[in-house]
Amino acid sequence: MKNVFLQGLKCVAASLFLCAAALAQTQPAPIRLAMIEGLSGGNANGGEAVFRNLVWALERVNERGGVPLPGGARRMVLERYDSKGQIEEALSLLRAAIDYGAQFILQGNSSAVTAALIDAVNKHNEREPRRRVVLLNYSAVDPILTNEKCSFWHFRFDAHADMRMAALMAVLKDDKAVKSVYLLGQDYSFGQAVLREARRQLGAQRPDVQIVGDELHPVLRIKDFAPYAVKIKASGADAVITGNFSNDLTLLVKAAREVGFEGKFYTFYGNALGAPAAIGEAGIGRVIAVADWLPNVPTTQSEAFYQSFRARYPKPSDDYVHMRMHLMVEALAQAIAKAGTTEAAPVATQLERVSVSLGGQGGAMRAVDHQFQQPLTVGLMDRQGTPGVKFDVEGSGYGFRVIRSITAAQAQQPHSCAMARPQ
Repeated sequence: MKNVFLQGLKCVAASLFLCAAALAQTQPAPIRLAMIEGLSGGNANGGEAVFRNLVWALERVNERGGVPLPGGARRMVLERYDSKGQIEEALSLLRAAIDYGAQFILQGNSSAVTAALIDAVNKHNEREPRRRVVLLNYSAVDPILTNEKCSFWHFRFDAHADMRMAALMAVLKDDKAVKSVYLLGQDYSFGQAVLREARRQLGAQRPDVQIVGDELHPVLRIKDFAPYAVKIKASGADAVITGNFSNDLTLLVKAAREVGFEGKFYTFYGNALGAPAAIGEAGIGRVIAVADWLPNVPTTQSEAFYQSFRARYPKPSDDYVHMRMHLMVEALAQAIAKAGTTEAAPVATQLERVSVSLGGQGGAMRAVDHQFQQPLTVGLMDRQGTPGVKFDVEGSGYGFRVIRSITAAQAQQPHSCAMARPQ
């Protein structure tokens, strides 16, 4: 009797195994995406913020059944790789991601890393046409990436540094209280590009403004910005223009507050990752930030989108929404569906034509250089609860009121891309 019972269990187990195997065979393989990003080191908080946004964006696609394809709808899955913000690590992880089966590489928190990945993807796709991949860039904003280094296999979904600077200048040109500025940035391609464009646009739009400081510093290696803050205050600058991010911004504004600097900060990334809390009361009415979108954009659609993000990630420390990353995932899903395949070349061709919208925000890819064209928003820091500041940032009690909205047409910049396309 015992043997009969055991044989019965074996039959049931075998049947379950066969059912599971059959189910696995009927379910289409997932679409594999790989995020290569600094998840440790000086910009780890920025990398984790990216990961949260991408996870939520993919969840929305998968909740509606995945990406419709001829063989059946396919889910999107994301594998994360920690490059530690280093070029060599990123290049090694690119090979690992391709071996994993990823066809779409996502990266952005370093223009230097992106430039190296563009070269590596170009070479890989030429060498192994059967395993081509597409590189989606959500944050690397050195203008060169869609100009001299533009590639058919690379798409940028963030506004590049010149576009962001033009949005800031739309505010600064009318800020007559600013008579002198201090330019401070990180000493690599992006930081250099920011200061170069600041000089150019100041000369064109505010030639009366004196540049009293122009300085670069090592990236994510400075632990004490007090010496820089002392120089900024001593210069008599009315404002600082900086593209600094992560600890390089937070430590800078903390040091400036501690030495009693009372000027303004015109920033690319002053709206999150600890900066508002670090600045505190001293930032009210004096910290300006440009972004593709801000939580206090005054529309019902925007508010609903932000509220749903906060429901997904309720911890105050997780409160950094990147609208462009959600538009990027929607654009990729749309391009794959229209291509009817996950093969890189047809998907890239569809990405060139993509137009997407979400939460009241939208944009379209410019095919000639693969630079996403979208509206930009400039915000001014203020206390939560003041008019126009319904939502604060990271539980700090401070948020950003929208003071200027730049249309996609106004944000558009000329390009020098001469793209080589696959034969």
